[in-house]
Amino acid sequence: MDETYLTSRQRKILKLLNNRSLSRNQLQKLLTEKVSKPTLFRDLRTLISQYLVKSSGRGKATIYFKIDQNPLLGSVKKVSLGDNPIHFNFEVFDHLNNLLTSKEILYLDGIYKSIDSQIAKLGNTIAKRELERFVIDLAWKSSKIEGNTYSLLETEILIKSGQTPPGHTTEETAMILNHKTAFDTILTNRKDFKIINLSDITQLHNILIQNLNVEPGVRKHPVAITGSRYLPLDNQWQINEALDTLTVTLNSASHPFEKALIASCMIAYIQPFGDGNKRTSRMFANAILLAHDYYPLSYRAVSEIDYKKALISFYEQNSLVQLKKILIQQYEFVLDNYFRV
Repeated sequence: MDETYLTSRQRKILKLLNNRSLSRNQLQKLLTEKVSKPTLFRDLRTLISQYLVKSSGRGKATIYFKIDQNPLLGSVKKVSLGDNPIHFNFEVFDHLNNLLTSKEILYLDGIYKSIDSQIAKLGNTIAKRELERFVIDLAWKSSKIEGNTYSLLETEILIKSGQTPPGHTTEETAMILNHKTAFDTILTNRKDFKIINLSDITQLHNILIQNLNVEPGVRKHPVAITGSRYLPLDNQWQINEALDTLTVTLNSASHPFEKALIASCMIAYIQPFGDGNKRTSRMFANAILLAHDYYPLSYRAVSEIDYKKALISFYEQNSLVQLKKILIQQYEFVLDNYFRV
């Protein structure tokens, strides 16, 4: 939880609970401002709901103590990294749980819409048109994040009519069409993504790199990240170990959105392939969402710079705060803009 969203009094309570446990009466006396018992109790319930505080005991004997914050949800710090490389951190896997607060889960569940139900209400003709519109937006924006120069209109013409506009490489065209093929494959086989296997990830990657001169399968050579000092794993055995651990982690996550968040960050972080890792992470997250009858993300409303900054903050500081915020915002966007009845 980002403590920015807490009140000043709630932040004071957290400071008072640093390295010690206190009762409500003790907290009430130690707070510099006057606060009623019901108000203090509500503050404590809020902190408990955000997984920042735990309680023990009952009634007047109840004591409260601070939970060590999930390090992946710590705020991004402005630090000078110098020239030192930053290596893959296997300890990240230990913290890929409880990434959503109870408040966020209530919110996401409250705005949830079944994509199956929405499509059924639209009828075949309109539903087909909406799916096509979504795929155009997704293929355009996901490709643009990778530096593709196709415009949205050119992407629409290519996907709808197969006409290749002038001024683009064959690789750019293939990238757009691969996104469409990947999404169509996910939509047809989406229930297969409820239980994650390594082959699901590699097969989706294979679709996304068709005709792009990218070697399929787990890479056997080191890679570097443009604009970052992060150095991914360079040992094939460790890459496979990380992928195996990722599949176990994904299958253990309880909430579909948390699964999608893990896929979004970890495939990009492991960088298991020679190229196409971020594309695979975005499309695989969508496969997970669709498998659980959630809306997929088009990324239409996200800035490419903000998205890349969010990934770099995870690469270099293992902070998921920015990426989680982006995914929640994009989920809100798709609910408001696609498959509307």
